[in-house]
Amino acid sequence: MKYNQELIHKYTRRKKDHDYFSSCHYHIILRKAPNCPFYGNVIGDALIPYNQPGCADIERTKLGKIISGNIYDLPKLFPVLQINQYKVMPDHVHIFLWVKDRSDKHLGKMIAILKSNISKEASVYFRQNILSSDIFEENYTDKIVYAGRNFDIIVNYIRLNPHRLAIRFQFPKYFERKDIIEIDGEEFEAYGNHFLLENPFKMLVRGHRRNTAEENEKLIDECLEHVAEGGVLVSPFIHPVEKFIKERAEDMGGKIIRIEGMSFGEKFKPADHEFNLCGEGRRLIIAPKISIGKSGRQVFMKLNEIAEKIATMESFCGTPGSTTTKAT
Repeated sequence: MKYNQELIHKYTRRKKDHDYFSSCHYHIILRKAPNCPFYGNVIGDALIPYNQPGCADIERTKLGKIISGNIYDLPKLFPVLQINQYKVMPDHVHIFLWVKDRSDKHLGKMIAILKSNISKEASVYFRQNILSSDIFEENYTDKIVYAGRNFDIIVNYIRLNPHRLAIRFQFPKYFERKDIIEIDGEEFEAYGNHFLLENPFKMLVRGHRRNTAEENEKLIDECLEHVAEGGVLVSPFIHPVEKFIKERAEDMGGKIIRIEGMSFGEKFKPADHEFNLCGEGRRLIIAPKISIGKSGRQVFMKLNEIAEKIATMESFCGTPGSTTTKAT
């Protein structure tokens, strides 16, 4: 599926007010250039626990190994950097790093040098001129991870990327089923990609009637920037601004958790559009096990309350393939 590249590019630019020379933690995503071969392939069994023999992992190609080696060696070039965790996936790369002290180089410059070194090594190995733009998309996304976050959750999320991808490969219909999940002691039905609950970067989307046009524009920009950074949007998506954000996020290939007021029923299946998004791993629909209603102020307030709980919980524990998971 081709996403709106202009829209994505708009929201992957560096943040205007952030000091990229300062000490800070970042979650960075580098994406594969469209015509570049995959960096690796999924191997192992998704049902075997992480770090056990035979568990899901990525078998890197030679290019994937070149990428991995250069990321590993990045602190040798820039001692101000510490790599907390990274993972080379088939079509993208996660890097969770720490700029330990104020640097004399902008973070973007260090990432540009990383890309350049990878292309140079690849050119030597494959005996042809390979540009960084042949390997990676022109831009990259960086998510600022502020002090106070549980960094272990982000580290584990990156480590388990191969597992989540292996689940999709081994069980193509895995996201086309209904689960029962527990949030704050209350049971809910869930249909779609429940791994979205494990994403450490979830954001509540909430429009208000009193918002000015400028406030709505700011909300739209903040939400779409969050999508470009790999985050998940959470909302009932009832307010017109919320609906607009959902549509634009879908255009960008974004991931969404939508809160529904009515329980699913025995033979529930989403409408074709949402069914396809669930199957692609881009949508999760959550509804109370006991319906709370379709409309009305009290219903909307309850749905927003549920959305806020989901967006603010740091972790979501559960055994893949089980029918019940719990928020923690």
